[in-house]
Formats: sequence, C-alpha cells, structure tokens
Amino acid sequence: MTVRAFLVWGLGVFLMAGSGQAAPVRTAGHITGVGGVFFKAKDPKTLAAWYRDALGLPLESWGGAMLRYDAPAHPPMVVWNAFPAATDYFAPSTAAFMINYAVDDMDAVLARLHAKGVTVLKRDDHDANGRFAWILDPEGNKIELWEPKPAATP
Repeated sequence: MTVRAFLVWGLGVFLMAGSGQAAPVRTAGHITGVGGVFFKAKDPKTLAAWYRDALGLPLESWGGAMLRYDAPAHPPMVVWNAFPAATDYFAPSTAAFMINYAVDDMDAVLARLHAKGVTVLKRDDHDANGRFAWILDPEGNKIELWEPKPAATP
C-alpha cells in the first residue's frame, strides 16, 4: 500500500468514525500513536539547527522538539507504513526511512526553504490528500512535507 493509499484509507476510517458509527471496542495492549521520532546524525546539534532554521521546528532547550497533535491545522492522525525494501520512493536518500512532516502552509515553508538555499526535489500540489513536497536534509535524509487538504465544513 502506498503512502497516499494509506492516507486515503486513514481518512476514510477517520470520517467513518465521525459518521455516527460506533468505534470498535479496544482492549488494552495496543499502540496508540507515534511517541517520538529518533535517528542518528553525524552532527546532531548542527542538524537540529538546520531543522529549526529551514523548517521552523520548535526546538526545546534539551535539543529536541515536542510536536503537538492538537496544533492548529495538524491532521487528526499519523500515518504509519512499511515500504518494500526495494522501493525507490525514498530516493535519492539511501536511508532506510523517510519522515513525513505535516505543515500548516506549504507556500510559507517552501519560501523559507528557498531563502535557505534548500532544493525542492519535487512538488505535488494536486494530490487528493493535499499538497506534498520533498527535500533532503543536510545529511541526505529525504523529507516529505504534507499540507493536508482543509477539512470539509458541514
């Protein structure tokens, strides 16, 4: 299943949950969400500063960031998906992961990246799930930026 297919599936599940259907009964012992994203870096302080300056990541005094699920314009879910080992979706990165960051204003983020000299590898402003852009961080990790489509108002 591709990320976009999973997003559509997740959005469908979210919409069904809000459609008056009873949510499935959950027993204890399940994952409730992503609690953090951790990865190795050659120069953690410099890389963290790049994420702060280029992407606006709000760094805490201890060097990491705390991203809130209830932040304005944040999607109501986090997508998890394992890709086949042979995928080229993360290319040109050779890392075994890619992080998708939800953004509130793609144009503002891309303007900040342009001002910092960051190359945008690709954009997709016409996806059914919103707007996407892909970049590499200074250590070659591919990053997917996602501005979800605004929720439909009843």
